[in-house]
Amino acid sequence: MSRTTVKRHPERGVYERETIDAILDEALVCHLGFVVDGQPFVIPTIHARVGDRLYIHGSPASRMLKTLADGVDVCVTATLVDGVVFARSWFHHSLNYRSAMVLGRARTVVDPEEKEQALAAVVEHIAAGRSDDSRWPSAKELRTTEVLALEISEASAKVRTGPPKDAGEDLELPVWAGVLPLALVPGAPVADEHVPPGLEEPRYVAAYTRP
Repeated sequence: MSRTTVKRHPERGVYERETIDAILDEALVCHLGFVVDGQPFVIPTIHARVGDRLYIHGSPASRMLKTLADGVDVCVTATLVDGVVFARSWFHHSLNYRSAMVLGRARTVVDPEEKEQALAAVVEHIAAGRSDDSRWPSAKELRTTEVLALEISEASAKVRTGPPKDAGEDLELPVWAGVLPLALVPGAPVADEHVPPGLEEPRYVAAYTRP
């Protein structure tokens, strides 16, 4: 627990799994940090949470996956930005955000059934219902896809909400202060050129939302 204890602004630290899981589930992308021969790397990727486990997938030739499969320490983070916080001074400008961090060591998923379920979870993470509407991977595609699993046993969240925290002496300054809310908003779907005429987009595309 000590490695995931929030030191800077400890009042923003959240350790309940419900909050951590919600952030991981809503974020479309996570970032993986690891070290290879003394060189740190941070790589964005798509993930999926199934219960107490995070799944990450990619090519077997990926340096990231080959390194993580060796059992090195990894740090996974996911961040959601909810608003821009405008303060009366430069110092107190900020963002309203929700972030989650998971530490641990990943393992390679070798069981074919778990591997297939993990990949289905990744597809469902992007759009619930899509795995049943699209073709499942072939045996060759499964062989050429690596899946790693990371147990969510050491994790924490950090959350900032609310207005700016201006210094008392700045409150009378004639400067606008407040919060500009932000949200991920989908645009109009653009069909691929090979979609048959008259085939409507599925409901999870037409009314795309995040958890």
